[in-house]
Amino acid sequence: MRTTKTSQNGSALWENIQAICIALLLALFIRTFIVQAFKIPSGSMLPTLQIGDHILVNKFIYGVKLPFTNTTLIPVSQPEVNDIIVFEFPVDPKLDYIKRVIAVGGDEIEIRDKKVFVNKKPFVDTHGVFTDPLVHPASLDSRDNFGPVTVPTDSLFVMGDNRDNSFDGRFWGFVKLDAVRGEAWRIYWSWDVRLPLVSMERLQSIRWNRIGDAVQ
Repeated sequence: MRTTKTSQNGSALWENIQAICIALLLALFIRTFIVQAFKIPSGSMLPTLQIGDHILVNKFIYGVKLPFTNTTLIPVSQPEVNDIIVFEFPVDPKLDYIKRVIAVGGDEIEIRDKKVFVNKKPFVDTHGVFTDPLVHPASLDSRDNFGPVTVPTDSLFVMGDNRDNSFDGRFWGFVKLDAVRGEAWRIYWSWDVRLPLVSMERLQSIRWNRIGDAVQ
């Protein structure tokens, strides 16, 4: 009887280990190829994305990539203008950035006194927000006057929706297509991270009305 009980316990333990391993592999597969969670730490995408938004990023939409590389095994689609993408920051690939696509490969991009032009035509900028009435001359920096430059065929030009407070392509250039991790898809959690973690204020700051919203 003792031997039988030990055998049963061992069998149950092994089944539990198998279940845990399968769950971990499934989670790793989903995170690698399908969807991954990210959080918004800054206000560069305000008002579209708030500081403290936690979002799900669709990694499959732009193709299946070989794990731990930027090599696309199965291409699905390419980022388009107005997509909000997560990508490896060109200056430091260990960091992930999130911005909106303004122009794609082959497009000419120019900014004149905060007004965006793509291929010499005014860009229909329904998402950009300006909070600083001052216009920076090109001699000061490239925030409000930039280009014209042509986007390389294998790259994208991106900007934050908070136009006056975004460190984006105007300052560091283009995003390579193979550095794109995926497209922002949906907000699964949101609260004000600037408040103390354990506090009634933090609990009261939960933005219930944003949870479940599509990112557009």
